[in-house]
Amino acid sequence: MSDDQTRLRLTEIFYSLQGESTRVGLPTVFIRLTGCPLRCQYCDTSYAFSGGEWHSINQILEQLKFYNCRYICVTGGEPLAQKACVGLLQRLCDEGYSVSLETSGAIDISTVDTRVVRVMDIKTPGSGEDNKNLYSNIEHLTDSDEIKFVISDRQDYDWAKQIIEQYDLLKRCELLFSPVHGAIEARSLAEWILQDQLAVRFQVQLHKYLWDNQPGK
Repeated sequence: MSDDQTRLRLTEIFYSLQGESTRVGLPTVFIRLTGCPLRCQYCDTSYAFSGGEWHSINQILEQLKFYNCRYICVTGGEPLAQKACVGLLQRLCDEGYSVSLETSGAIDISTVDTRVVRVMDIKTPGSGEDNKNLYSNIEHLTDSDEIKFVISDRQDYDWAKQIIEQYDLLKRCELLFSPVHGAIEARSLAEWILQDQLAVRFQVQLHKYLWDNQPGK
């Protein structure tokens, strides 16, 4: 087996509270992989674009033993930009962890183990990367997965509503609406959702309020 199938470039492993998704608030070990082909305007993890250190999957699993935690989140960057990520996700599931994946939605998710909760972005125009959305991914999502829209303004919100209708997403899986921290009032987004009686889950990034986006938190 080649190195790109068994080794990954890793920015950090850390233990914190899950700040997003339906698992918000749960103590979680985060595995942050290095590298991302996207450059979203609101990105808060640009430090993971480059650098990092190479680790084997076995070395990563060994580090997880230091934490008494069953919840694992593989994030980035964009985790699926590294071929070995798919193997890592499978091994984590095989080891009995409850695993989630945070992915941009720009890379094929069809090979990801279905035991993994796939939290997939659909990039809004405000990200500057909405042309990278791989809409064929939607067909691979199950009702245990989640779709996230990061909203920076009213245009993003209206665009997201259109995408939900176009792809009939309310019947696909859990939908998450998250305001860009510092760009839009969270209350504004909450009020739009209520006014439209839109059946989505409003969320804020809990870790931003607790630790102000400090790396490793």
